[in-house]
Amino acid sequence: MTNQLTMYQASVPVFIKMLNNLSAIITKATAHAEAKKIEQSVFINARLSPDMFAFARQVQIATDTAKGCVARLAGNEVPNYADTETTFQELQDRIHTTVAYLQSFKPEQIDGSEDNTITLKLRGNPVVFTGKNNLLGFALPNFLFHVTTAYAILRHNGVDIGKPDFLGNLT
Repeated sequence: MTNQLTMYQASVPVFIKMLNNLSAIITKATAHAEAKKIEQSVFINARLSPDMFAFARQVQIATDTAKGCVARLAGNEVPNYADTETTFQELQDRIHTTVAYLQSFKPEQIDGSEDNTITLKLRGNPVVFTGKNNLLGFALPNFLFHVTTAYAILRHNGVDIGKPDFLGNLT
């Protein structure tokens, strides 16, 4: 018997773990803002470079990528969020809603989706993926980019977080 990594194992638990880590990082950012008497909007609107998205948008894209990938792998409609978050609590609520959505999936809904056709519009153009290529070559890298960038924005702005916060529990 081979012990192969399944599409479910490579998607849902990874997305949930990293979103929970991001939530814990936002909790630290909230405490930092309160302790230093810094308006949350300073962090919410912070960016690493003028041509990059602000912190709030990084979190929005990370959650959109996770829910979108899993929904598409399962053949479901992707839930739509309004993208109106302006506080840490609203971003936390978005993360918690996304995690609950991801937890609603069972392995049998995702496993076997390796060869499913998934078409996304990227910069106005359709891009066709297999389920496996979408997950491994687009969704996971995109998701991790935005989680990493959100982390980096907060770290750059003085929130006392480090690599262990990003990685979370390693067991």
